[in-house]
Amino acid sequence: MKRILLFSHALELGGAERALIGLLDSIDYSRCSVDLFLMRHQGEMMPLIPAQVRLLPEISAYASLAVPLSAVLRRGQLGVALGRAYGKWRTAQYIKKNAITGECGVALDYSHKYTRPFMPPVGEGEYDLAISFLTPHYFVAEKVRAKVKLAWTHTDYSRVQVDVASEEAMWGRYDRIGAISPAVGEAFAQVFPSLKDKLLPLENILPARLVRMDAQQDVSAEMPEDGSIRLLSVGRYTNAKNFDNVPYICRRLREMGLHVKWYLIGYGGDEDLIRRRIAEAGMEEHVILLGKKANPYPYMAACDLYVQPSRYEGKAVTVREAQMLGKPVVITRYATSASQLEEDVDGVIVPMDNEGCAAGIAELLRDEAKMERLRQTCLARDYSGAEEVEKIYQLME
Repeated sequence: MKRILLFSHALELGGAERALIGLLDSIDYSRCSVDLFLMRHQGEMMPLIPAQVRLLPEISAYASLAVPLSAVLRRGQLGVALGRAYGKWRTAQYIKKNAITGECGVALDYSHKYTRPFMPPVGEGEYDLAISFLTPHYFVAEKVRAKVKLAWTHTDYSRVQVDVASEEAMWGRYDRIGAISPAVGEAFAQVFPSLKDKLLPLENILPARLVRMDAQQDVSAEMPEDGSIRLLSVGRYTNAKNFDNVPYICRRLREMGLHVKWYLIGYGGDEDLIRRRIAEAGMEEHVILLGKKANPYPYMAACDLYVQPSRYEGKAVTVREAQMLGKPVVITRYATSASQLEEDVDGVIVPMDNEGCAAGIAELLRDEAKMERLRQTCLARDYSGAEEVEKIYQLME
């Protein structure tokens, strides 16, 4: 029997984490055994790990990457603390030297890069395949023994500023690099042209069975059927998701005569900003933050329209989950949007600016025939990506 090691950060709420559960749920355990190593045994999705998976023990050095430095020292992880401190200093120097503003992936990259000398090996013996699920990918490259190593990219590299030389060396240590969509692969190849031949189209695998089963819960107390048109967006409260502009888009929709309420599920550092924008737009009664939900699927099932208003995405897992549940979907025209859905067939792409976004949403909401056509197309299609697991088996052959 073949042996696989999967390496990831934790199982907190997020699209990539749900995709990891989808992958684990799709594996044929009569063909291979799976060891799962999580740097932190944390997250609402921990109970969803299939029983056939062997969860390896947490290792203090790896768990120390996500706690304050004072806590790292209390744990006795002096090397990790030094590596993280040096990584922070190098990050500040890099940002200053390159006058970087906006989204920057250097801090996380350097945190892992400069702590790797202090990390112990992971796993037991040699594996047929080792998969590093989330970047940075330094640890599987150096701390796991495997015949074949795969690193997965979920990021649109056209939108994130990185230390190209540093990451190119990191990615170059893998046999294959899985890209969750053609657009993600193309953006990756533009930044790292020397690695183009290592790319493997490898879409997220979603747990369709769990999505449909978990969608049956009653959420009418939080999303009441009060005659309003219920819009929903799910994601972390970060700049990428663009939830800070939702209050203004919602206000414009209401000015156009549409009785909408827009619900937001998620958590993150932009929550205060979003709340300020809600107040500024006077949308306290119409943009509702539902907060962190371990199970977002009943809310997807209850909404009239799912909207992903992102500034950028790799490939939004939440969009496919909404489509699984037969929901009309609207996304903004971010760089990878064309690979997210088939425009005007199983979803609609609208302009990124607030006015254009509102106009596109309004046009769809007023076209009930098109709304129904989108629903039926989504219900007829398989969005799980379960067939992608065959590529995992092929890598081990």
